[in-house]
Amino acid sequence: MQSPIPFARIGTRGSPLALAQARLVRELLCQAHGIGQADIEIEVFSTGGDRSQAENTTLSDIGGKGVFTKEIDEALLSGRIDIGVHSSKDVATGMPQGMVLAAFLEREDVRDAFISVSARDIDTLPEGARFGTSSIRRAAQALRLRPDLRIVPFRGNVHTRLKKLLDGVADATLLALAGLNRLDEAHRATAILDTKAFMPAPAQGAIALAIRDADARFAGIVAPLDHAPTHAGILAERTMLSVLDGSCRTPVGALSTRTGAGYELCGEILSLDGQTSFQAQATGSDPVALGEQVGRDLLAQAGADWQTRFLA
Repeated sequence: MQSPIPFARIGTRGSPLALAQARLVRELLCQAHGIGQADIEIEVFSTGGDRSQAENTTLSDIGGKGVFTKEIDEALLSGRIDIGVHSSKDVATGMPQGMVLAAFLEREDVRDAFISVSARDIDTLPEGARFGTSSIRRAAQALRLRPDLRIVPFRGNVHTRLKKLLDGVADATLLALAGLNRLDEAHRATAILDTKAFMPAPAQGAIALAIRDADARFAGIVAPLDHAPTHAGILAERTMLSVLDGSCRTPVGALSTRTGAGYELCGEILSLDGQTSFQAQATGSDPVALGEQVGRDLLAQAGADWQTRFLA
């Protein structure tokens, strides 16, 4: 007897955090549509980004953000799955043709967490300490405050990176507090960082749901999960990143917050060593226009050739 067709098929990476996020989406879809969890399948994909983690290289060396979504994107476009569940900051600025980010769950805490077994915060790390990260944004922000730090490549899922710290691979690292919260590991944080000194990555802390752009049925299915303020804020941040032509090769921070009349968007670009940086901010009610304005303001300060100069 042929198995019944599931209500929805979700695609996700296989890390503990990715699975936690996919299960949360399944739970919310079940609540929204009055169905059981057995009606929604979760299919796990190994992405190029996952397979490369043992090499301990930076994301810029292996192709940037899209390496964590490519296989899921392909399965979505082929009809093998119906919804791709992603950490929004992992989604490339230029979406594959035929796909759209249709919904965003309410954003978690956007801040970065400092974690160390030997220091209470970045200021108390010893001279020349090893700072583990493969994020060039986090590396640049850390070097801005502490130029003496030695940056150590540091990839892997949350638990892998925590184990690397215990094994002495580095003296400290940064992780997204949102991921720690979703894994019930927030107690691992030694200090929570101020977003003024450590502006988060664009779209950090938000779960994105990707569907085929002409799929009216699944647009309706994911619509109840869409948190409008989060959606608008992420759109502003991703628009800013698009104007900057930013990627995992470029140290860029962004943060949108609600205001009475709309949103405030702050943006930042940095040199790899953190010693040069530019910031811009603006307020408005149109997230696309807001992102474009902040992106243009940053370009006006840094110059159109900023990537060539900053990344040399």
